[in-house]
Order: sequence, then structure tokens, then C-alpha cells
Amino acid sequence: MSNFLRSPNPATIGALANTINNKRRDMGRRKPARGPRLNRVPEGPAPAAEVVVYFAEDKRKMYQLDQWLPVFEELHQRHPVVIVLRSKQSFNNLSERTPLPTVYTRRLADVLELYDELDPKVAIYVNNGVANFQSLAVASILHVHVNHGESDKVSMVSNQAKAYDRVFVAGEAAERRHAAALINFDYSKLVRTGRPQLDLKFEPVLAPSERKTVIYAPTWEGENDFNNYTSVDLYGVEIVRQLLATDGVRVVYRPHPRVASSTTLEVVGGHREILSMIEKAADADPEAGHATAMEGSILALFQECDAMVTDVSSVGLDFLYLRNDAPLFITDRRDNPAQLAVDAPISGASDVIDSASIADFGAVVAARLAFDSRMEDRISKRRFYFGDIAPGESTQRFLDAVTKVAARRDEMVALLPHRQTHASAAAAATGDAVGDVSQEEVEANYEQRSEEMESQLENQEHEAAESARYADEELMDAVVDEGAPTPVGDAAGGR
Repeated sequence: MSNFLRSPNPATIGALANTINNKRRDMGRRKPARGPRLNRVPEGPAPAAEVVVYFAEDKRKMYQLDQWLPVFEELHQRHPVVIVLRSKQSFNNLSERTPLPTVYTRRLADVLELYDELDPKVAIYVNNGVANFQSLAVASILHVHVNHGESDKVSMVSNQAKAYDRVFVAGEAAERRHAAALINFDYSKLVRTGRPQLDLKFEPVLAPSERKTVIYAPTWEGENDFNNYTSVDLYGVEIVRQLLATDGVRVVYRPHPRVASSTTLEVVGGHREILSMIEKAADADPEAGHATAMEGSILALFQECDAMVTDVSSVGLDFLYLRNDAPLFITDRRDNPAQLAVDAPISGASDVIDSASIADFGAVVAARLAFDSRMEDRISKRRFYFGDIAPGESTQRFLDAVTKVAARRDEMVALLPHRQTHASAAAAATGDAVGDVSQEEVEANYEQRSEEMESQLENQEHEAAESARYADEELMDAVVDEGAPTPVGDAAGGR
């Protein structure tokens, strides 16, 4: 029995009682035990896989995985891929949108058992979710972090990069970003692969127009202030107002998906006002083609785009990769040009929008659309971020890099003196005896533990009542000894 049960204090007795009662209710509603098998959906044998793509987030973050799906489908032709999901909502959202095998596994034990069945060589991660470390516990796979974009945001570099065997990055800028942010990091883990997600072909979604199309594509506000780069709350309304007032311009508003679900009042207010402005302008002049694009890939908008207005985010760099022939505008919500130049080198090839320049923004846009004087700057910056990679070449680099990692994994596994299963190896590392007991044994052990906890609780309640009774008796004895009147009512224990 644990020390917690041997010597509970009064603060834990109530929690213990709640735990027992809740478990009783749960057990009363519990369905028949399924046993220690995978609760994957759909049921059936595990598909063949050399690569697993591990994604543990709910569907609000599916955009992180979505942009990689066509690349993983291409990879599947060379190395069979299975997408492992830990959220049922994400599974339901994804399974009908990709031909790739998808598996939902809620429990860690199921993930480890799945890995035993698949025996994959490589695991790929598109974000730095905390649950990634449950998959990283498996030692006979090489783990590769690819992230879900390339940008100058602080969140692009995490100390968690140390946990992965390889970190695929776009180019020199990303390497420098890691060097500036991390200490004691093995830089040999970094592998340049360009931006394979941008090699995809998209059907145009905007109708051709004689007007110049300018897209305003702000990011969201992030989870904290230092990762907040959005312009929606500060400059968004004014940016759209001046674009709508510029002759011969078609305005398309495409915010980050999480702007629409923001709970920050200023962002919500700015977003709603922008939507209203676009709608009113479209109603007033239907031929202009002003539009809001909340769905689909933003990359599909680039083909009909003549200029981009965005924040420090992956959108500006994606535009630089695909359309360095078109003007680019970057916002600076912190009003610090010197720091922006350090944090976001792309600003050196863009016109910057801040509190000092917002008033003249419309005039600058008109001038750049008439004569683009910064193209050479953008070409140079594109080389800095992505190297001399033409669109279409990044995918081949990525595929070759995964093949190299898979081959290296096989070489390393062959040198092991013995092979443990993924589940037993990870369980040994975590102290979790996965697979050592049956579901029936788990249930029986749970029943026994519940009875022990209930008995202990009853003993503690009895001891507490006895202590209160003894205290009352001692109080009465002391009062009588001093010759005072005998207490009555509550003081005499008449509760």
C-alpha cells in the first residue's frame, strides 16, 4: 500500500472519498472489457508501415497536419506511411480526406502495441506537442521533426528539438535560428530539405481579374504575448480600409484559421469589422471581386495574387518561395524596426507596416504595384531562407532525406546485441508494465485497491470521531475540576 494510504491527512480524505465514489459510478456504467487490444478505428489488422506520422492534437490544430498530407501521400509510394492519431475528433476529421491509412489509438499502451505490430523505421512529427514524448519513448525508431511551416516566429525553435534524432529545416535561416536560440544542441541533427509542402499544384480559386489582387493574410495572436505577431487588432481594419480605397485593387482577406475562433476581444472585434467592410464593399461593387477566403489552402490564392500583406508568419515566407516576383508587406506590432530586422530578416526585403507608416500604406501599395523596386532584395532573401531550390525540388530532397534516415535506422538496429519490443522497451523506460497484465487482472486489482481505499477511509473517519469524543470528555473533566458549572447544550456535546 502506498505511503499516501498509510498516512492520509485530513486534506486528502475528502479527495479519496470522491475518487472512490466516482470510480464506483464509472464502473457501474462501464462497458464489457475489450481486453488489451488496440482500440484503433477501423478495427482490423495493422497496415504495413515503414513510416508513422504521429499527431496527438485535436482537430483545431489539424491545419498543422493538413499541409503535409500530399507530401506524405507522395512518401507513401516509396515508404508505406500510417498516420497515428490520438484524438477521435481528429481521426473523424481526417480519415475521409486522405487515402493514407489512419489509426486512432487513445491509450499509450495501444500506441506501443501498434508500433510492435508495424515495426516502423521512422516516426515523423509536424509539431512539438507534449504528447510527442509518449511516442519518443520508443528507442528502435528514428524520430524526425519536420514542423508545420517555416517562419521567423519564436515558436519555430523549441528546446524539444533536442529530443528528435533529426530536425528537417528549410535552409540557412532556420539553421541560424536554432543556433541563436539553443544551447548544447547537436547541430548535426539539422537536415536541409527546403519546403516540400510548397511544391504542390493547386487549382485556381480566384477568378481572373483586370484588377490587381492584394491579399491580406494576418496570423493569429499565439498562446502568449511574446509569440503574438497578429496585426488584426492593431492595423487590420486600417489596412483593409486603405486597400479598398486604392483604385484598381481587388482585396482578398484570408486570416489564419485560428483568428476566426479567437477569444481575444480586440482580435474578435477587428476580424468582425474587416468581414463587414469586405461584405459591404462587395455589395456596393460586385464587379470588383472583393472576397473573404476562410476555407481551403492559402497557397491556392497565390497564383492570382499581385501583392501580399501579412505578419511575421509562415505565409510571408511561403509567398517569398513561390512568388518572389510580387511585392510583400510585413507588419510590426512592436514598433521596433531594429529588432524586427534581427528576428525576421524577410523584413529587409519588404515594406514594413507599423504605427509610423500605416498612414501612408495605401500610397506605398499603389507605388509598388506600379513599379516593383524590391524584387532583387526578395530574390536574395529567398536564397537565404530556402537555398537555390526551384519549386518542385524540395519534395525530392525530403523523400531522399527520409530514405537516408530509414536506411540509417536499419544499420543501427542491426548493431544492437538484442531487440526488445517497442512496448516492453518503452515500458521499462517509464516504469509502466505495459502488456504484463491482462485486462481481467487490471480490473481485479482495481477492485482490490478500491476496497482497501474504502476500508482505510472508514478507519480514518472512525479515528476522527473518536478523537473528537475524547476531546469533549477531556474538556468536561477540566471544567468540573475547576469548579465551574457543568456545560450544557453544544458545549456539552449535545450536537
